[in-house]
Amino acid sequence: MMKTKVIVITGASSGIGFTTGEYLAAKGYKVYGFSRRKRENSAINYIACDVTDKKQVKAAFEQINEDIYAVINNAGIGISGPVEYAAAEDIQKIIDVNIIGVINVCQIAIPYLRKSKGKIINIGSVAGDLIIPFQTFYSITKAAVHALTQGLNMELKPFGIKAITVLPGDTKTSFTANRYKNVVQDEIYKERVKKSVLKMEKDEQEGKDPVTVSKVIYRVLKKKNPPLKVTVGVEYKALVFLKRLLPLKFVNSVIYHIYGGE
Repeated sequence: MMKTKVIVITGASSGIGFTTGEYLAAKGYKVYGFSRRKRENSAINYIACDVTDKKQVKAAFEQINEDIYAVINNAGIGISGPVEYAAAEDIQKIIDVNIIGVINVCQIAIPYLRKSKGKIINIGSVAGDLIIPFQTFYSITKAAVHALTQGLNMELKPFGIKAITVLPGDTKTSFTANRYKNVVQDEIYKERVKKSVLKMEKDEQEGKDPVTVSKVIYRVLKKKNPPLKVTVGVEYKALVFLKRLLPLKFVNSVIYHIYGGE
């Protein structure tokens, strides 16, 4: 009889994390969700954990008695607004959650994954490849997540551990409503920030169902030799591919007219 594979997902109480946890549980995995809050009547086994606190991360892993097959680093936040006006506490918060939180989980998880020859799946974003104005800090953190994944993949290769970045595009979740917003209208930026944020929010709310991301994660889990980076959605794959072919100045000009122009 095959042993049930155990998955850990961070940020599992909502959005992509919650949908993926439910989806993988329905596929036969045992899912532990690290989150600051839990949802009732869920197939996810919740463990209270703030990923920015390494002691809490360590304690959360110690509550799991089974071998761990994979860790999915999904917890993340967004902030929007001009770099010039960003509050220091908001910058630190997004770095702590989106980068330090991922590092904390990876550092604690690696000894467990060495035993199982498992996988680390880090949730990046198309915005980490195609930098979005007025969402620059989010783009920075997601680019950092992919850099971290590449480094881990090389460092952990001799142990049979695979590290993969999954890049969703616009996805319809509560992430939109929870984004930290610094929407200013002044003589310097005028209405550019408001227009940019409204465009982002519209695209997200008209975006893909989070289960499309869950399905990609499931396929990555099943692959013996998954790719280093997987983009969700044909249209986003095309955009990321075109970025490699076209001059960067042209790509930035197009993004500017969509998200940054007057």
